[in-house]
Amino acid sequence: MKFLASQVAAAVNGEMFGDDVLLEGATQDSRLVTPGCLFVPLPAERDGHEFIGAALDAGAAAYLTSSGLEVGAGSGIIVPDTAVALLALGASLRRSVDIPVVGITGSVGKTSAKDMAKAVLARSGPVHSSPQSFNNEIGVPLTLLNTPDDVAALVLELGARREGDIASLCGIARPDIGVITTVAAVHTGVMGSVDVVARTKGELLDGLPAGGCAVLNADVPEVMTQAVRTRARQITFGAAGEVRASARSVDDHLQVSFLLESPWGRTDVHLGVPGVHMVDNALAAAAVGLVLDVPLEEVAVGLSEARLSPGRMQMETAPSGMLVVNDAYNASPTSVEAALRTVSSLPDTGRKVAVLGLMAELGEESNDAHQHVVAIARELGVEVFAVGTDLYGIESLEGIDEAFEAVVGLGLGDGDSVLVKGSLVAGLQELAERLSAL
Repeated sequence: MKFLASQVAAAVNGEMFGDDVLLEGATQDSRLVTPGCLFVPLPAERDGHEFIGAALDAGAAAYLTSSGLEVGAGSGIIVPDTAVALLALGASLRRSVDIPVVGITGSVGKTSAKDMAKAVLARSGPVHSSPQSFNNEIGVPLTLLNTPDDVAALVLELGARREGDIASLCGIARPDIGVITTVAAVHTGVMGSVDVVARTKGELLDGLPAGGCAVLNADVPEVMTQAVRTRARQITFGAAGEVRASARSVDDHLQVSFLLESPWGRTDVHLGVPGVHMVDNALAAAAVGLVLDVPLEEVAVGLSEARLSPGRMQMETAPSGMLVVNDAYNASPTSVEAALRTVSSLPDTGRKVAVLGLMAELGEESNDAHQHVVAIARELGVEVFAVGTDLYGIESLEGIDEAFEAVVGLGLGDGDSVLVKGSLVAGLQELAERLSAL
């Protein structure tokens, strides 16, 4: 989206110095600067203000600052707090666009549902969405600011680590359609209980306009109890929902085909992503498309063409013939169990191995949750290696190098498969990439 530096200053109550340049897009990362963008330095391990010069050298046309101007370069906008200013700027941009905005939240599946919804809506026109998991107080306003001028719809992922987070993001994004994928034991170490998680996800429904729509998982009671919070129309998905899947079948690549049934009619669907657990995400995406008048047959095409963000059920055959399932972007008890069941259902007759890292922020439930996952794996015939944590109740490998050597030592090849999964803090993406090159 294009905007003037003076418009930025007005939106954030800042003071502008330098030329009133035309800006296009924004970033907080000096390594991702594009010509003519706005650079937003944020406090982190290193203060982003240290990189203003580098951002300008890379082509940024203006920058926000709360610690003084960069002498002799670019246009600066002084604000008390750059993080607060970023939120205000995102909210201002949202007020200036008149396109449908879809907000997607949930304990698991929100990134995959977002990717699928984008693919479905793209059948009717250009769509902009949150890259990867840009779902917090930084990612949501940046996604808004980087919206192209010609898009017909916007799909935003909304995440939370505490009560009030979704409400805050909705105050910026103002979604017309709100999707809750599911509610499960995620971030309970911070939020305290599944009930609190449900209330937090339900904040999405509070701000939906009366003419909007809530898309809800009918199979999850914790989701449906939140339905009373909205005046908007409601569409449900899942086995008990209005948008549902019947006559399911799974091919050798674990891609699911099913009959999509809905108030708009029926059509056959073949998902372009692996995993039976992706069906509910596909149904949520289908409901979004149907509500926004995407023809039923085009919904099916979109679902067949959908591709997931990196680190989510990526399947790659290594030179050795071993299949590596990279699902290492995040992990919760629900998503790990789903991934284990997916790997166990592979038609290959070889060994099935899971290399698991920490499932973070589970609080008092952490020990039981980790050990339950191991019990599920054993029941499914999947061998488990733990990396960097003893919570699984089995001997733990110290790090990526040791885990890599352990898998190499198994001598896996054709017909064997390895699942790599853990919370982002476990850092197992690198392991998945190294294994894929074996």
